[in-house]
Amino acid sequence: MGAAHKIKIIVVDRTRLPFLKEGQDLYLERLSRYASIQWIEIKPTPIKKGVPPQHVLDEEAKAIYKKIKPDDYVIAMDKGGTIYTSEQFAQHLGQLIQHGRSVLFLIGGPLGIAKELLETAHEKISISSMTFTHEWCRVLLLEQIYRAFTILRGEKYHK
Repeated sequence: MGAAHKIKIIVVDRTRLPFLKEGQDLYLERLSRYASIQWIEIKPTPIKKGVPPQHVLDEEAKAIYKKIKPDDYVIAMDKGGTIYTSEQFAQHLGQLIQHGRSVLFLIGGPLGIAKELLETAHEKISISSMTFTHEWCRVLLLEQIYRAFTILRGEKYHK
């Protein structure tokens, strides 16, 4: 298991809270030992009074579609998605990368992800039954991807 494994993470906007950005950077660095990590930030569509939320979601979806390649296995992070244990997630991720898939995780902005984009994703995963901001989800997802690699390699971090 090495940098030949491709993990892409598309997020809407940059991480603004300094302590979450620090956590994000920490896990991106740790993950680089296990996989080729591509962090893609999509410019957010401004949320303005009088602008329908669907318009914002549609505009962000257009920008996201431009970054998805045909061979990407797209996993949308969504509160209605499957909830895995860390071990189940590790096994699932392991199967995907074993087959040479480029795994792309998608985290929307404050309004989430456009319905059309959710429907075209290969699957939807939820971080938790609890609600977290999109910025918290970034750090939680990165930590779980890192944990998955340590589980797959039998390293002690995950215990």
